[in-house]
Amino acid sequence: MAVDGGAFDEILSFAEGHRLNLILVANTHEHVDHTSGNAYLLKGSAARLMRREDIHTNEIELEGQKIRIYDTPGHTIDSLCFHIDNVLITGDTLFNGTIGNCFSGDLKGFYQSIKKIMSLSGSTVIYAGHDYVHEAMGFARRLEPGNEYIETFLENYKPDHVFSRLTDELRVNPYLRFNEPGIIDILKKNGLPANTEWQRWQSLMTID
Repeated sequence: MAVDGGAFDEILSFAEGHRLNLILVANTHEHVDHTSGNAYLLKGSAARLMRREDIHTNEIELEGQKIRIYDTPGHTIDSLCFHIDNVLITGDTLFNGTIGNCFSGDLKGFYQSIKKIMSLSGSTVIYAGHDYVHEAMGFARRLEPGNEYIETFLENYKPDHVFSRLTDELRVNPYLRFNEPGIIDILKKNGLPANTEWQRWQSLMTID
């Protein structure tokens, strides 16, 4: 199964080199930068495209491997995350160190999607749709200059293999830290609503 397979040449070469058959092509959402490889993958294999409207269950099985599929609206209405073993493919819902833009306008849905991800095991490995680690950590450091985990996060960053664990995200990603006393103080100092979790989430989304 290939998800957001823009690197179609590499994917097809990998499959051939490891004697694998590509069966499914799927996407975390329908933005063109995530779907651009679909046609090439389908042409170069016997795979079928699994469209959003084809998914009627939150779990599929692929040759004995269970893949959980989560609705995670927010970045777009149709956003999905794919959970295989301890790996979570998040598309543009959750980046390593930050989150995607809320193009859907559904802030409440985005909040609920992030809460869903936060409920997973801390060992969950996050593979996101883009690499914004340096920009993300710049923003995180501006909010929490005393957060010692930010430097560790950057030290572990490898541009040729970008990933993080949920535990790491909970330590550095401001958009997952809305219940941390330090973040709450920052919101209050900026005159932003911070009495409830939902207020804190909305307030965080307004900070540039």
